Amino acid sequence: MNFLENIFSRLEQAAGRVLLAEAHAGGDRTATGTQLLRQVAAARAYLRASGLGRGDRCALVAPNSIRWTALDLAIIAEGLIAVPLYARQAPAELVAMMRDAGVKLICCGDTALRDSIAGTWTDASRFALFDDIFATPAPGTLFPPADLRPEDTVAILYTSGTSGEAKGVMLTVGNIDHMVSCTTARLNELMEPRNVPDRVFHYLPFCFAGSWILLLSCLSRESLLTLSMDLARLADDIRAAAPNYVLNVPTLLERIRSGVEDNIRKRGGAIANIFSRARDAWSRLDEKKPHPWDFFWLGLAGVIIFPSIRKRLGPNLRALICGSAPLARETQLFFMMLGIPVLQVYGLTETTAICTMDDPRHIDPGFVGPAIPGVEMKVGESSEILARGPNIFPGYWNRPEQTAQVLREGWFHTGDQGEVNANGNWRVTGRLKNLIILNSGHNIAPEPIEEELLRALRGAQQVVLVGNGRSFLAAIITGEVAQREIDSQIERLNATLPHYRKIRMFHAVRESFTIENGLLTANGKLKRDAIAARYGVEIEQMYAKTGA
Repeated sequence: MNFLENIFSRLEQAAGRVLLAEAHAGGDRTATGTQLLRQVAAARAYLRASGLGRGDRCALVAPNSIRWTALDLAIIAEGLIAVPLYARQAPAELVAMMRDAGVKLICCGDTALRDSIAGTWTDASRFALFDDIFATPAPGTLFPPADLRPEDTVAILYTSGTSGEAKGVMLTVGNIDHMVSCTTARLNELMEPRNVPDRVFHYLPFCFAGSWILLLSCLSRESLLTLSMDLARLADDIRAAAPNYVLNVPTLLERIRSGVEDNIRKRGGAIANIFSRARDAWSRLDEKKPHPWDFFWLGLAGVIIFPSIRKRLGPNLRALICGSAPLARETQLFFMMLGIPVLQVYGLTETTAICTMDDPRHIDPGFVGPAIPGVEMKVGESSEILARGPNIFPGYWNRPEQTAQVLREGWFHTGDQGEVNANGNWRVTGRLKNLIILNSGHNIAPEPIEEELLRALRGAQQVVLVGNGRSFLAAIITGEVAQREIDSQIERLNATLPHYRKIRMFHAVRESFTIENGLLTANGKLKRDAIAARYGVEIEQMYAKTGA
């Protein structure tokens, strides 16, 4: 039984149980197993009437919803290939990816999305609105899904394109089968003892690989998955959903940590004093250098402070799951101090989202866990992480040369740099293509320095290092930060770094990098080449001051 057949079987077994919910201000909109199956059947009837043939690509451009889920399952069940895209991306970028995939049908969540795409792509393929798709009468008899082989491609997910054109990653039935079996096994470990369905809250777009795998995993097990429909209500909706776990990106966890610390600092008095002492005690325990009173302060905070913080984050919370980028070790330790494990996940779209997952029973802070079952990993040249296994994609859509560049001698070359410890836990240390090579020949991974400075600068939104081919590093810093604060924190940081890794100049910018201004990818990663081009004049001015 493949992943899709298993999901349909689960939906039939959960006929009257609510499986999906949309969090709306006026009350949740829900779907039981039977209701979701009916929506899938209606979508399949529409797709059949559209005259699409097996293997045709079908774009799915809409925010997360119950109907998005039903249509995604319907596309795969009909033997078509789903091409999910990020609804907030610029129309020109969406059109470029849809042209590349050769989509035959563009399914849009609303008329505004349809019109924005049609205005850019005048000779586009046919459009279909969700309202029309799900208005189709469902047949009385549910057709079995298409006969899918392990090697059949079921989805093309586009990479974020941090330094160039996005590429379509083909994922197969075999890829998904293996990954869902691994994720459900890990979630079983997290939820033991398990006597009720998982409660899960989700806000990340399903067009991202990790987000999509979570959706399929929830549908493959007993879960109630609540979808965020309005990010402005995120905190309230999470509390109302009372989840057992949430999939996150590091940015949100950093903001939660900063918010908690700022609120306690502003409150002042005994609470702030106890919290500060407990935090210092936790840090010393992590360094294995405890003081005699450390357990007292941690115990006191554990009685009068930490429970209220946990309650605000969710009374049923067993763990926060974090992927997309490495999480600062200090932030992971912060949540662990509160009694909330943070489970890290590492992977790329090309690895069906995941290569490693933290074991909830054995977390190693600062690491992203061991390789998942069936997957081999090793360190190659320049500390590059290599992986092979049933999770590795077969190639990029219509890009044989680029496929050959990353799939060599049976190994996928991730482009990430990392290391593995004696316990088999991996740590990601940088990205090969982000390496800054000074004219002195020194190679510098910018990420650790950027992360350290960003944590130190209250009010900063992003830090980006530049200096390729130059004699020293410089930084671009966004956000509301005083120059005196930047000077002070750079001086403090530089004191801990060798001469070639010191930051000698900086340029402060109030406007943050965003998806809308073209300086972040769809999943929030820095577009370094675009940033360097946008601030080319300012970068030249920094180096002109010293003649470097």
